[in-house]
Amino acid sequence: MTGFNQVFLDKITQCLCPPGNGVFTVNTAKERKEQLHKALYGFTTDIDDLWQRALTNYNGEDKAVLLGVASDCGGGILRGANWGPLFLRSTLLEQHNELKYFDMGDIRVIPHLLHDKYLNDATISNCRKALYGNEQSDLPISPLSITEDVLHDFYAQNTDKGIFAIGGDHSVSYPLTKAYLQAKKAQGKRCAIIHFDAHTDLLIERLGIDLCFGSWCTHILDDLHAPHHLIQVGIRSSGKPKSHWENTFGVKQHWANEVRELGIDRVINNIKAQLANENIDELYVSFDIDALDAEFASATGTPEDDGLTPEEAMKILTSLSKLYPITGGDMMEIAPFTDSSGKGAVSAEKTLKVGAEISAFLIEQINQM
Repeated sequence: MTGFNQVFLDKITQCLCPPGNGVFTVNTAKERKEQLHKALYGFTTDIDDLWQRALTNYNGEDKAVLLGVASDCGGGILRGANWGPLFLRSTLLEQHNELKYFDMGDIRVIPHLLHDKYLNDATISNCRKALYGNEQSDLPISPLSITEDVLHDFYAQNTDKGIFAIGGDHSVSYPLTKAYLQAKKAQGKRCAIIHFDAHTDLLIERLGIDLCFGSWCTHILDDLHAPHHLIQVGIRSSGKPKSHWENTFGVKQHWANEVRELGIDRVINNIKAQLANENIDELYVSFDIDALDAEFASATGTPEDDGLTPEEAMKILTSLSKLYPITGGDMMEIAPFTDSSGKGAVSAEKTLKVGAEISAFLIEQINQM
């Protein structure tokens, strides 16, 4: 078992920061950050040094590698999913302390940037100076761009490991899945994406922006062996019918009302039937917390009623994991400071609890690689 080589370490110590520090603040959530660092490293000071030492000492024993991407610049309703990585990590440590994984840290996020392709040369130069102390650096500076760049190197050197990422708004899944799919193709593997969401995320663009929380799926379809290897579960908030999305993009969908009308077992069998003759080797699970009914997950930017229960989501995941290895995944759109239920901290606690349960299951699966 091996850890990270020196070239990769040199990159991530520049492009990443310690777990929980992806949102650059002085006082906001300071106590929670200190609690996280205490749990991870035993101290609340000299965290940069302790984090870098942990990166160097990682021996590869834990196959599941955690990555936080604390960006909500690609969202567009209620913001606040940038706090998801910090809060969900704390919940995982508190409620699933037996879980095995290596925490690689957070992508360094300049909060008003999304992707480098939207920036002019002067902005890129200034931001490279701010992030890396070198305006001549060739490293990317926007969260989506950094994530994709780092993960291309990660997968090239760590074929026996998998990433579980915590966002962030759902635009973050664009670089996560793109790097994953391209790496798996290079390895000769056929992979499917199981996407839990209340929304299709299949816009071509939203208000002129082509990479955002509502469009990321559209722009990874070419990285799949076939578009119907994107299977979406829990859809219910759409201005167009299911037939539009399936016929236009070639994806497969299982709307939330089908779970009510057909029952969860029938829906699971339908998903299995779609995958049965596709020679799928591995699965990636992208989970937007709003796939769950707002009763269970209201601390998110776009909570929706009439969604899945946590038990239904877990039954789908458990059933599929018995047939296919889950080798990558993410949990998106948990926004602990938002509240559509009127219950304040109770709402956040409930959302984090179910988010942690699903995340823990996915991390366990990745660790079995």
